[in-house]
Amino acid sequence: MGESKDSVAEERPKWDNKVQYLLTCIGFAVGIGNVWRFPYLCQIYGGGAFLIPYLIALVFEGLPLLYLELAIGQRLRKSSIGVWTSISPMLGGVGIASMVVSFLVAMFYNTIIAWVLWYFFNSFQNPLPWSQCPLNESKTAYNTECEKSTPVNYFWYRETLNITPDIESSGSLQWWMVLCLATAWSVIYICFIKGIESFGKAVYVTATFPYLVLTIFLIRGLTLPGATDGLVYLFTPDWEILKNPQVWLDAATQIFFSLSVAFGGLISFSSYNAERNDCERDALVVGITNSATSLYASIPIFSILGFKATTAFNNCRQENILTLTNHFDISDQNITLENYDKWFNYLNLTHPGDMSTLPLKVCDLQNFLDQSASGTGLAFIIFTEAVLEMPGSQVWAVLFFVMLFSLGLSSMFGNIEGVITPLRELKLVPKWVPHEVLSGVVCLLSFLIGLIFTLGSGNYWVEVFNGYVGSVPLLIAAIFEIIGVIYVHGMKKFSEDIYFMTGRKPNIYWKACWMVISPAMLLVVLIAYVAIQATKYPTYPAWNPDYPTDPILAHPCPNTPNPQSPRHRGLL
Repeated sequence: MGESKDSVAEERPKWDNKVQYLLTCIGFAVGIGNVWRFPYLCQIYGGGAFLIPYLIALVFEGLPLLYLELAIGQRLRKSSIGVWTSISPMLGGVGIASMVVSFLVAMFYNTIIAWVLWYFFNSFQNPLPWSQCPLNESKTAYNTECEKSTPVNYFWYRETLNITPDIESSGSLQWWMVLCLATAWSVIYICFIKGIESFGKAVYVTATFPYLVLTIFLIRGLTLPGATDGLVYLFTPDWEILKNPQVWLDAATQIFFSLSVAFGGLISFSSYNAERNDCERDALVVGITNSATSLYASIPIFSILGFKATTAFNNCRQENILTLTNHFDISDQNITLENYDKWFNYLNLTHPGDMSTLPLKVCDLQNFLDQSASGTGLAFIIFTEAVLEMPGSQVWAVLFFVMLFSLGLSSMFGNIEGVITPLRELKLVPKWVPHEVLSGVVCLLSFLIGLIFTLGSGNYWVEVFNGYVGSVPLLIAAIFEIIGVIYVHGMKKFSEDIYFMTGRKPNIYWKACWMVISPAMLLVVLIAYVAIQATKYPTYPAWNPDYPTDPILAHPCPNTPNPQSPRHRGLL
């Protein structure tokens, strides 16, 4: 046993340094969801109050599971399949499940990166292509479909997705999406061609660049008018909402999926460490950095959304000012945004009959602040619309989509690692096959299967994969991981392993979490998750211009379930 472990250790590649390892783990954990899902949950669930269940879930569910994966991978020096078969041959299925989930998630996750690339390429145009409706075929007027909706929605649903009426109508391959998907997989292959030797270098850029962009957006966002309104709206606590069990469930699932545990990637990454390494400190650094990033990303995002709401609020009042000025024959510039309320109240008192018949809009800043979304609705609808109002919109659009690309790329490294290394350990691939060839075959196969996401119905398939592929399977795998390490490998033996690696045994907090608290929380989340999924039947309606898009939900038809709502949980 000792000799085989040593021989395996000698064969395994190693990180150049500790920073490279930590950046890779942080890059895998910190993904697109940190930017476009956490701020949304924080906003709809009582602002600052949501942080209480979120931090409780981090401390008693997220960190213990993260520490367990990093420790067992580092000690046994194997990937997900090798680790679990070493503990017990009966647990081999846990590793296989993690590998399959990583493969399926990688396919749809890279489709989102392809969408990001499409927007990135189009961000260099002046004006931005989603800033106005295109002309019709005769070049005599604007496109009718677009006029019934908005330019931003039209560009997303028609120019990008060319979406079909429903999931049964596949449509044809969209050549621009095929090219973007091929580009995305080519980048992944180039970064992964030499394993950790190549992607270990790439993470220096992909894991750090998003923080630079977020800082730039933070500085710019805080200087925009209305930024304070957005931040106050985001973080104003609503303590009553903590009585809602849905809040606690969403906090637990957000932590679990955000840390990227149970994929197998973190186990593989830690197996490249030296055996004597403080994996407890690593787990705390990665876990706390992941959650801090979510909080940090919320500030620039909602600063800019506050600016967008303020701009829409002022535009609404300007339209009312024009209506009032024309109807009452008031001199221009007499009614301004500053004295609008005084004029409005005065005219209501002096001309109540006229005021009741005028087509005045209801301008409420709170309503505009309520217009938020998560997922693709935030990235490709709400935020792209906000960018249009910012001076130098092309620059901000380019920065935003480069940031999303970097976040997605570093997360993909973990997904692909969770596929390729287990394939080697299963001995499905002969040893003489070079890593470059194996990586190329995995990327090519993923691209070919992923062509389903470039069809007109591709967005529906992404929603199906996001909602079901990486949810229940990962929760089940995580439960069996804890059972396997603590109750099959043994708590006593695991404590000795940690003592060997770190020089100290795990304290009572870690032991209590591993033995009781964490598996109990995961079991509750799993049961609640399945119960909610069983009581709803999500539909995925297409974009229909006869039903003007509701920009609040970034969802095309009214009175239909929103795939991006918190009840439709997924990795993103």
